[in-house]
Amino acid sequence: MDTADIKRRALHRTKIILGQMRGLEKQITDDTYCMDVLTQSLAIQKSLASLNKLILERHLRTHIADKMASGDKAQQSKAIEELLNLYELNNIRTK
Repeated sequence: MDTADIKRRALHRTKIILGQMRGLEKQITDDTYCMDVLTQSLAIQKSLASLNKLILERHLRTHIADKMASGDKAQQSKAIEELLNLYELNNIRTK
């Protein structure tokens, strides 16, 4: 998949998420049954995870690939650091 296609899919996903958020806001405003609100919220989280995957894929195919192929040790190190920071951010556990 090329980066233009990834971008198109990411923009489409954001439109879906915006619609889901409007639906969630309406549910809260209308005092909808809590389980239905939670179901909508969880659906939004899944959509965000899908968007994050697309953004990560685009970053890997462009910026990370370029830095790793550059032959510049500092750029390669920076790419590795970015991915490690993302890994840590994704794996932070809350109580």
